[in-house]
Amino acid sequence: MSGFALLSRDFAALGVGFGQVILLHSSLRSLGHIEGGARTVISALRGVLGDDGTLAVPSGTAGNSDTSPLYRAAVAGMTQEEAADYRSRMPAYDRATTPSHQMGRIAEHVRTLPGARRSAHPQTSFAAVGPRAAEIIGGHARDCLLGERSPLARLYDAGALVLLLGVGYGKCTAFHLAEYRYTASPPRRSYRAVVDDGDGRVWCEFEDVAVDAGDFAALGAGFEQTGAVRRRRVGAAEARLFSLRAAVDYAVDWLASHRAPPRQDQ
Repeated sequence: MSGFALLSRDFAALGVGFGQVILLHSSLRSLGHIEGGARTVISALRGVLGDDGTLAVPSGTAGNSDTSPLYRAAVAGMTQEEAADYRSRMPAYDRATTPSHQMGRIAEHVRTLPGARRSAHPQTSFAAVGPRAAEIIGGHARDCLLGERSPLARLYDAGALVLLLGVGYGKCTAFHLAEYRYTASPPRRSYRAVVDDGDGRVWCEFEDVAVDAGDFAALGAGFEQTGAVRRRRVGAAEARLFSLRAAVDYAVDWLASHRAPPRQDQ
């Protein structure tokens, strides 16, 4: 049986089906050797979803922000002049051409598919392909990384499923939506990024929720105990499939009881 046929069988056995909306987080390496690589994986998955199915992936970037951990690591040890020179050469975000960063080869393949659409956020964009792609990625506000005006909220409304393919709950962006919902006043911080919206290189600064995935592994372990997660092997990878809405709703309660309440002066 070919790699395509094996993956198609495994996706279907996991619970992927015709017409679903899927948010995929993935590691190609975890699947073992797959002839054709990311192209074969996505062809198999979209084949099971069918023409009415929609597939979304994170396509975020960090190399265009000077408030990101990537930037801080890059300029560590530099002089002030060297850091300023590095900052001046950081690539501006262009959603049509800027590659995703640390999202994996499968996600990057989806971003470059014919007909794929990508949201406009310069740090936490999503790409999607399928009949509901425009609905999901549209309206991603610059001052909303992963909240109510982001694709995550549209995926929640669409009844999407989350597919973790060879990655753990630490990569589950759906939980970030709960960070906007678990309290009326979540902690906030400033962000900066350099963008190109067609008029040249411009720096933008905005304030938004201080997102933090540091406790998502523990959160995910608790969610899995509810019995809401389907698990099986897809290729050589451990895969999990579950309702994005159920995950977010659970995370709202979990974060409210496990995270310290924000300081009143924040």
